[in-house]
Amino acid sequence: MSNGGSAIVEPLGDYVAEPVWGKEEIIIADLDMKQIAYSQFDFDSVGHYSRPDVFKLLVNKEKKESTIWMK
Repeated sequence: MSNGGSAIVEPLGDYVAEPVWGKEEIIIADLDMKQIAYSQFDFDSVGHYSRPDVFKLLVNKEKKESTIWMK
């Protein structure tokens, strides 16, 4: 298991608050909610500019384990 690493990341992938490791800490940041809409323009695979001849969205509805324990 990981010993921390909590962070706040904006929709385009940049850190707003860097990861915190090895201690308990509350991280707080001011967020620009408009960035959510802007980030959706970067890759709109099923929207206005989609190309069904190039992209296909497949959803596997089978239940999957999130953790598999190995011996």
